[in-house]
Amino acid sequence: MAEQLTTQAGLNKAQQYAELIPQLKALTESESNTVANLANISAALRQTFGFFWVGFYLVDGDSLVLGPFQGDIACTRIAPGRGVCGTAWQTHQTQWVPDVDAFPGHIACSSLSRSEVVVPIIKNGTVLAVLDVDSEKLDDFEQADVDGLEQIALLVAQLM
Repeated sequence: MAEQLTTQAGLNKAQQYAELIPQLKALTESESNTVANLANISAALRQTFGFFWVGFYLVDGDSLVLGPFQGDIACTRIAPGRGVCGTAWQTHQTQWVPDVDAFPGHIACSSLSRSEVVVPIIKNGTVLAVLDVDSEKLDDFEQADVDGLEQIALLVAQLM
């Protein structure tokens, strides 16, 4: 098991994700507990990129329920189609939102959140969870974030 992350200085985001993902695989490969793995993935993402908030919402019946995360307290339950997380769950599609105030029905768990990416975690055609990443800056995400977070969602799906 990896006990610390190693990152090189001066890498662009795509390179940072390329360096991080193998470390996440090593961190999670010998652990069968989903909560432990999601907690470490959340911590690794926040540690590597300095995201304002990063975590998981898990499908629990007819709602998403807060799972392991790093950041300020958050909404506990989200209905399908509600907010960015509920929309990603309902549509089975990544939601990349440069300005959360412009997103219809955005749920303001924190008024400091300004932009967001939410990636559904899909296994056998079913969304099991979503990976939610927030920034306190407008338009703070780029295509490299979406691509990297989608790769991490594929890894998480294998762990669930």
